[in-house]
Amino acid sequence: MDDTTARERLHVMLAELDRSIRVLRGDPVAVREHSTADAGSDLTDADRAQAMLTVATTQRTAVLAALKRLDEGSYGQCVDCARAVPEGRLEARPEAARCVQCQGRTERRR
Repeated sequence: MDDTTARERLHVMLAELDRSIRVLRGDPVAVREHSTADAGSDLTDADRAQAMLTVATTQRTAVLAALKRLDEGSYGQCVDCARAVPEGRLEARPEAARCVQCQGRTERRR
């Protein structure tokens, strides 16, 4: 994926995550927009909302880190081993920081 496409996709992801985070935090304007767009969803369960907020915040951090790697010229290189992150992985997860092997190792350590 070329840098321009990656940057565009990451900015779209960031905007969507920011909107979701505002909704989950209870911002009245965002909740009203969310209700209009997704009338069937119900965010009344505090535990579920907190879990979703945690996931969205973590993903937002990953997107910001990917944008920083783009600015630094290291986007698409694994942050652990410096090998190329496979194109298919970047297509599926533009914020991916690691190749599949290093990501697997990182997840097993958790």
